[in-house]
Parts: sequence; structure tokens; C-alpha cells
Amino acid sequence: MRFARPVLRLAILSLLVSGGMALWKRQQSKAVPAKPSPSWPPFEPATTPPTVGFTEPLVGFTDPLVGFTEPLVDSQMKWVAPVDGGCPDGYPIKANDNSGIFHVPGGRFYERTVPERCYSTADDALADGYRQAKA
Repeated sequence: MRFARPVLRLAILSLLVSGGMALWKRQQSKAVPAKPSPSWPPFEPATTPPTVGFTEPLVGFTDPLVGFTEPLVDSQMKWVAPVDGGCPDGYPIKANDNSGIFHVPGGRFYERTVPERCYSTADDALADGYRQAKA
């Protein structure tokens, strides 16, 4: 009799633990419903010409896959990409994207600046958010 009560308690405890484990395994085996995928709108190609780097839409824009039908007019170009680490003729202003600063010819660091954009006038660089380098 002395051992009957602890054995009974142990049997009840083991039944509770095994029942809890069975419930836990049942919950784990249930398939987790997949999250619904986002509903994306249908793709619509651009109908307007790109304007990056230009003050007006590009002349002669027809189709992105075909290209341009007419050459660009110099008066439309706001900035150009550097050529061989320097600015091409007609675009002497050197701008740096990282610092947000532009350098004019004759400036203190103009010669050692590697441009990321080249502008024809300081006003164009200011309009794009750059500030002029201090003297």
C-alpha cells in the first residue's frame, strides 16, 4: 500500500503527458495554410517617352525596342554622361552624385574631380539639386 499512491500519481501524470504530446503532434501535423500570393496588377508598358536627363521628352521617340527615329537636339540635353573620365565639349560643369556638389572650370578641385554627370550651365546643375563647390 505504501507504493500504491505514488504509482497511481505517476500513472496519472504519464497519461496527462502522453495526452498532451498527442494533442501537440496533432496540431503540428495539420497543414499550415499557405499565405495568399499578392495580386499584382497587369503590366502596362510605358506610353510616354523617358525624360531622365532631359528637359523635354525625347524627339523621335517611337518604341523602346525600336529606338529613336530622329537625332536629339543639343538644346534639349540638360546633362550628359562623362566620356573617358572627363566632360565632353560644351558640358564643362562636373557634378558628383555622392557629394551632391558640382565644380566649375577654374575651381579649386575642378581638375581632380571625376564627374558622374556633366552640365552645360551651373543653373542646370542647381536645378537638379546640386550645390556649387566652395572656393
